[in-house]
Amino acid sequence: MLDCDLAALRARLLDWYDSHRRDLPWRAPANSHQDPYRVWLSEVMLQQTRVDTVRPYFERWVRRFPTLEALADASLDEVLKEWEGLGYYSRARNLHRAVREVRDRYGGRIPDHPETFRSLPGVGRYTAGAVMSIAYGREEPVVDGNVRRVYARWMDASQPSEPELWSLASRLVVGDRPGCINQAVMELGATRCTPRNPRCEECPVASFCAARTAGTQHERPERRRRAPLPQESRVAAVIEQEGRFLLARRPTRGRLGGMWEFPGGLMNAGEGAVQALPRVLGNSLGIVVEPQRALQPIAHVFTHVRVMYHPVVSALIRGDPVAAAYDDVRWLAADELDSVALPRAQQRIAAMIGR
Repeated sequence: MLDCDLAALRARLLDWYDSHRRDLPWRAPANSHQDPYRVWLSEVMLQQTRVDTVRPYFERWVRRFPTLEALADASLDEVLKEWEGLGYYSRARNLHRAVREVRDRYGGRIPDHPETFRSLPGVGRYTAGAVMSIAYGREEPVVDGNVRRVYARWMDASQPSEPELWSLASRLVVGDRPGCINQAVMELGATRCTPRNPRCEECPVASFCAARTAGTQHERPERRRRAPLPQESRVAAVIEQEGRFLLARRPTRGRLGGMWEFPGGLMNAGEGAVQALPRVLGNSLGIVVEPQRALQPIAHVFTHVRVMYHPVVSALIRGDPVAAAYDDVRWLAADELDSVALPRAQQRIAAMIGR
């Protein structure tokens, strides 16, 4: 555990943060009220996503849904369309469910009690700590990837345990301006205490860092080797009829839930896309198709799996599509494909057919 004067550490962090904090669209000016909705939204968007990626999404989002009530009143399709391309779509679905619960149960006011806030869909310990400390000034800790790296270096620990990390975070956050303390540590990890080339000479608390003293800052924390991702192959049908294309909406729960796609499914081992398509669409939509030609395969990497999509231009021979394995089906003209939320791989398929 870090053995130093936490009061002095906090003071230096706050001085540095006041002078060096980045100007981000979700941050209110210094010494002004933080909007809990904007804080919550930013923390959800920033999960496993870089600040530079999130910034334009956040700015577009608050123009479209400027208040919690506006987001709660929107349909899931509208929400997912605004989230399109940001990935990890369960974040958007959970946020939408949660703000509706806030509207219906709490009169539109985001709860300021940590346990009540954590009871909302998709809200975990980190998100609760960030929102409670930044928006409401509560002494609630946070531990994310940046914080974990900073603390590991401060402690000179190769793989600090979760209890150790949260214990240190809980001790550090006690005192004035807990939200700024949490943001200061996150900011330090994002801009100075970076993964591969820490800028120790610019760190305001380098004298408190055990790894810097020992010369092990480049080795902390120890990087875990990731297991190879499993791979799967999926066929996708590009079916055109009278100038419109068939799209299907995936079930709300599960990967890419609520998003639209060119209908398809898993290919069996050793099965080609042309052979798989009639089987897959017969089961999922109850239609008979004739595969005509295969398009260029598209690779996409999710968090836990690597997927190769195999688009196949096909003709509808018999049957009306029934959403047996989907939530909905829809025929859309090429210039209407932008009206629904399409994952990145599906956008690339749409581009290949002259979107």
